[in-house]
Amino acid sequence: MYRAGRVLGIRSLDLEPGHQVLDLACGTGMNFAQLKDRIGPSGTIVGIDRSAEMLTQARRKADRRGWSNIILLQADATTSSAASLSASIASEGGKALSDAALATYALSLMKPWEAAWETMKDLTAPSGSLCVVDMQDPASRIPGMTALARFACRLGGADITVQPWRGLERDCTQVTGAADRGGHLQVRTGRRRP
Repeated sequence: MYRAGRVLGIRSLDLEPGHQVLDLACGTGMNFAQLKDRIGPSGTIVGIDRSAEMLTQARRKADRRGWSNIILLQADATTSSAASLSASIASEGGKALSDAALATYALSLMKPWEAAWETMKDLTAPSGSLCVVDMQDPASRIPGMTALARFACRLGGADITVQPWRGLERDCTQVTGAADRGGHLQVRTGRRRP
């Protein structure tokens, strides 16, 4: 069910071969294959996650597939400074600021999500492309859909009332939006202000 939002979000980013893309709260690397298809072997994926266990799985996935152009950093985006993360990315051979950044189903898990959004934005180059994929109550009239969505999100620890794409709408230009699964999945993409 949630793959649809990932696909919409990654397609909405203005990615080209050679770009560096930040995957905030990358988890086990579920976005990596789609991102690699767009940036090619000359691009770089920077995955940041606070969980060492998730990053271990992401590294295994990258190693199994022979992806050598992935930088993984363990950090909490709500408390780490963008400057220190940028320095760490550069020390691993990446660019200090990414050409694009996305957070898929992540900001609604973070408290405060606003701090993580600011970090994500500050790690993106001026005029870079940013995307937030997250959830809200579905607008579907299918009986039980809202209750099921709320249960699934609560089980996963997400707060679907926070609407973290509001930060992108506020702070970016050229904002576009999309929705799927009865409005439950929300996608916003925009450009960082220069």
